[in-house]
Amino acid sequence: MNRAWALFKSHPYISNVVGYTTLFATADLIQQSMMGKAQDKVTEYKPDRMGQEDPSKISTEGFTVAGEANTDDLTLFNTKISDSEGNKNENKTSVPVQHVPQHHAIDWAQTARVALVGFCFHANFNYHWLRGLEKMFPGGGAKRVSLKVVLDQLFAAPMTISAFYIGLSTLEGAEDPLEDWRNKFWTSFKTGVVYWSAMQVVNFSLIPPVARTVFVGGVALGWTVFLCHFKQQKNDFLS
Repeated sequence: MNRAWALFKSHPYISNVVGYTTLFATADLIQQSMMGKAQDKVTEYKPDRMGQEDPSKISTEGFTVAGEANTDDLTLFNTKISDSEGNKNENKTSVPVQHVPQHHAIDWAQTARVALVGFCFHANFNYHWLRGLEKMFPGGGAKRVSLKVVLDQLFAAPMTISAFYIGLSTLEGAEDPLEDWRNKFWTSFKTGVVYWSAMQVVNFSLIPPVARTVFVGGVALGWTVFLCHFKQQKNDFLS
């Protein structure tokens, strides 16, 4: 551990930038895995019949299965449906019920784009920004820490959030690279003020200056998961 720390201190730029970029890209992988698990559920298509009151009244008869019998295969069946008066409507074919487990592969191209934005801007920017703050306002007193946190949220936060949305949209070839930024910046910024203010108090108070960038990268792991997930949301649901 001492040897690793000595190596870290002897190469602070490389250690911080590489560590930050790795954590930044890992956040996207976590986000994709979380979304995949959330969607990895049985998809069931139910009969689309207007006025159907009680699904428990539907009974299945005469299964016709294409291929081998399998719970995941598409099955077509006839139903007997009892209406509200107790009459029988026989041989009415419902829309098929399909049970399909979804398998979501990792989009490595997306992760590469996130890593590129993280390396080209966020890691380098945070490294020089945090060093500059410490040079201008050295020390860990309450006033100095508060001042650095305020300056960080006023200047660094808007720049890093903007770089994330605009940078990724540009790499994705979006027709309007500013669309996501316009729709999602303020929500991201307001959320980030609460999250990052607390994290930066810890950073400026307890973490040695040489390790602050990689600490921010670790804290940014959860934050970037949020941003990556938020970016994937359709703008229609944000208004």
